[in-house]
Amino acid sequence: MASVEVSLKEMMTAIEGTLGAAIVDYTSGMALGTLGGSKELDLTLAAAGNTDVIRAKVRTMDQLGLKSHIEDILITLESQYHLIRLVRARNGNGLFLYLVLDKDRSNLAMARHQLKRVDEQLEV
Repeated sequence: MASVEVSLKEMMTAIEGTLGAAIVDYTSGMALGTLGGSKELDLTLAAAGNTDVIRAKVRTMDQLGLKSHIEDILITLESQYHLIRLVRARNGNGLFLYLVLDKDRSNLAMARHQLKRVDEQLEV
């Protein structure tokens, strides 16, 4: 099992093209931890804003009566991928992994695969 700090380091180093990573509590919008980012990429602000994305999708699924679970949400920008993965590991209810990738230097399929692995090993 991996801690928040270990999981963030894994996301930053094992996933090629990573610009920033965060583990976020979407019930409060607070980041439990961030790594990377830049002046143009405020991970704390992005983490808080993406909680609204998750809440809206969960609410819509409830209204539609969908019983499935969200695996991940992808937001594609001109030069970046923003990948949100809801944590399914035990004690991870209400958390999501947030990953920002450079579109030219990353492999989206591999990033999704690695995030799943981080999710399975996360211990909060």
